[in-house]
Amino acid sequence: MILNLRNAGRTAVLAAAMAVPMLSGACRAETPPAAPSAPVAITVAPVTEPLTIDTAQGSVAFRVEIADSDAEREQGLMYRTTLAPDAGMLFVWDRAAPRAFWMKNTYIPLDIIYIGANGRVISIAAMTEPFSEAPIPSHGDAKAVLEIAGGRAAALGIDLGDQVHHKMFGQ
Repeated sequence: MILNLRNAGRTAVLAAAMAVPMLSGACRAETPPAAPSAPVAITVAPVTEPLTIDTAQGSVAFRVEIADSDAEREQGLMYRTTLAPDAGMLFVWDRAAPRAFWMKNTYIPLDIIYIGANGRVISIAAMTEPFSEAPIPSHGDAKAVLEIAGGRAAALGIDLGDQVHHKMFGQ
């Protein structure tokens, strides 16, 4: 079994949350625990990493979640209703290849930034349409894709050829 350290904290929190009802039942065996009247949501903050982009206007910084497994890349930012202006998700593959994304089950417009193996921006799909199933191609070989809130790339001056700095590019 391979342990993914980024998810270890989430696993521990979920395991602890599941153990609480068992412990409370063991303490009072004479009365079964009452069923909750509404579902209880457990919110765990995602693990993020720093990412910066050198633009003509200066360096811009983000905190990004990493999607580096098939399951994480498939889920992406689906079902999210908000995304902080300095947040994003970095999708990572082992090799550069043509990529295409879609916006199925994605509630908010996103800027999709395709990044080559050298860390340079190769294309940007700005203000993508929520819920669209139309493919959004990379127009080149991308090793990574950065999704940020729609309109942020233009507002921050992110453009083709800009250098992205993140440890996955060896930086």
